[in-house]
Amino acid sequence: MATMLSSELKSKIDTLKSRAPKIKLGRIDFDTPLLLAPMSAICTAPFRTLMMELGAGGTVSELISCHGINHGNERTRKMLELDPRERHTGLQLFGEDAESMASAARIAESFGPDFVDINMGCPVRKVVTKGGGSALLKETAKLGGFFRTIKSALTCPLTIKIRTGWDDESLNAEEVIRIAREEGVEFVAIHGRTRTQQYTGQANWDYIEGLNQAAVLPLIGNGDLHNYFQVRDRLQKTSCQALMLGRGPLRNPFLFCDSFLREGEASPFTPRDYLEVIEVLTELMAPHYQDRILVVQLRKHIMWFAAGFPGASQFRASLFHQTLLEPTMELTRQYFLSLENKSKDIDPSEAFMTSGHG
Repeated sequence: MATMLSSELKSKIDTLKSRAPKIKLGRIDFDTPLLLAPMSAICTAPFRTLMMELGAGGTVSELISCHGINHGNERTRKMLELDPRERHTGLQLFGEDAESMASAARIAESFGPDFVDINMGCPVRKVVTKGGGSALLKETAKLGGFFRTIKSALTCPLTIKIRTGWDDESLNAEEVIRIAREEGVEFVAIHGRTRTQQYTGQANWDYIEGLNQAAVLPLIGNGDLHNYFQVRDRLQKTSCQALMLGRGPLRNPFLFCDSFLREGEASPFTPRDYLEVIEVLTELMAPHYQDRILVVQLRKHIMWFAAGFPGASQFRASLFHQTLLEPTMELTRQYFLSLENKSKDIDPSEAFMTSGHG
């Protein structure tokens, strides 16, 4: 994969990434045990490609409607497109009807993903009320046929992403995983919250770790892995074969590498490295958006990357008023270059993106 990064930044990434073990889940080989979690309106091909460059072991797309795919919706079909530089990538579909999901899965596979993933965790009302996302956890008696129908449409691996259950009174992930194994699903990612929790409260890692005792399928743990202290600690404790990072990399794009820092070792990444990442992301996104939309999409990433740096709130306020690309980038360059070697300081308990992202 031809790099888009400077040799200096790539060297820092390669040094830390070399400490990570390669893993195999089902038939898929991943570069490290830290994968990018699927997030709606975020995990587009440009962002996934960037995260792979920055050390992610694999990625999953944002959730994509099976009905939009089957109806030939142009915008939905474009969400299936992979960047030629991507690898170890899954396309995630959502829907409530097995036949519709199977038809969409067949189309999705034609775009060349390494696996197709079923979204069974999204708690957002508009998805759940139609029977998709985490609503699928409510009627486990239907899941066997659901998985079987979709699996029969594929030659690539079928995987699922779930939650612990619908609510605290119905923690049924163990049953879901058992059914998934019986129907040939190859691995499972589990977010440690129930549907009713949305993205509030704490991820139930005791429950996730308990699921590993049965060792029915390879498990990927997900939830509250916001900084490298949390990720490193979980890597040392977990019996999960891999971890998924979602919101964490939005504020620290180097989290996949920083998580392999040794005790007492400081992160080598500087504000200038953050600026380089923003410039690379801009180049990756530019072919996909008209200028006005590009600025809107890019601006949210820049704001997230600035989080925790000195003066970030004032910078975000100024950035929010920019509507043209060049002034946006000039303001961004001025800000990050002014930071010199300042470091980030983010409170991991601070609420961040609790309104839902897939």
